[in-house]
Amino acid sequence: MDNKGKIINFCRELGLTTVGFTKCRKFKELEVYFCERKEKGLANEFEEEDIEKRINPFLLMEKGKTIISLAFPYKYDGYYSSKTGFSLYTYGLDYHRVVKGYLDKICRFIEELGGEAIGFVDSNPLPERYIAYLSGLGFIGKNNNLITKNYGSYVFLAEVITSLELEEDKPIESQCGECDLCIKVCPTSAIIEEENQGNCNQCLSYITQKKHIEDQWFDKLKGRVFGCDTCQMICPYNKQALNSTIEEFHPQEYMLKGELQDLIFLTNSDFKETFGKHSCGWRGKNILIRNALINYYNIHREDKDNIEKSISSPYIKDYYEKLFKGNKC
Repeated sequence: MDNKGKIINFCRELGLTTVGFTKCRKFKELEVYFCERKEKGLANEFEEEDIEKRINPFLLMEKGKTIISLAFPYKYDGYYSSKTGFSLYTYGLDYHRVVKGYLDKICRFIEELGGEAIGFVDSNPLPERYIAYLSGLGFIGKNNNLITKNYGSYVFLAEVITSLELEEDKPIESQCGECDLCIKVCPTSAIIEEENQGNCNQCLSYITQKKHIEDQWFDKLKGRVFGCDTCQMICPYNKQALNSTIEEFHPQEYMLKGELQDLIFLTNSDFKETFGKHSCGWRGKNILIRNALINYYNIHREDKDNIEKSISSPYIKDYYEKLFKGNKC
């Protein structure tokens, strides 16, 4: 068995069945696209500004020959509900930590085969969805999510760059066809029919995570506290998506409650014990409190007395003033 087969078998032993390979090279074909996005103001603060870093994996590993792309499924049946206010991907433990543990094992295995390897999960500027597409993991849908055969778009993506030269897999072209359901249901019209021309700065998932939310988005949250699964919920390829095999992604009970007042009164210790262990905790406690406050206002506009006294943060106080006292910017 060649090294590629050995790596695939090792990943399967770990419970990972969606693995692909593509040549480690400079992705020059994306340079114009990234430049145009910057010129149109479509880039945001979560993106790497240096385009060279986004298209050149050799800056991460000079000896790189192959990029291994992996998809980690996170969906569990019986827990998918938009009523919690949190996207499904946040229900389990923080995927950054969980996935890193798997990548470390894969890298050690590759080193045993005589190669060098570095693993990445949200810790590199490379275009991971494009790499996953090139590696044959799935196709990129109109909502710009990677859609896999077995797990739909309910996957986390990760990469391993290795010095081993391994056979490439073939990309899968888009299978969306004439379907435009995600475009129709997007609450902020962030998805555009033109390929790769959507505005991620209008995506509610991004808006719930950004440091400051403009007033125009307040009434769009509609219960969302962190993330937005609207386009995923409607996607036909997600209807039959298989469950995750990764136990760490099993939903934690406290993630399913979604009580706005509990979130507004969230203490530092409670945050560390609960949300701090999940992907929704990376932006800090006040982002969750702010979003809960906005949603509370949208439901209980006249009922503000019982929450004003709990606000100590100047950051949260500013949003309280905008919402309940009409001091909009």
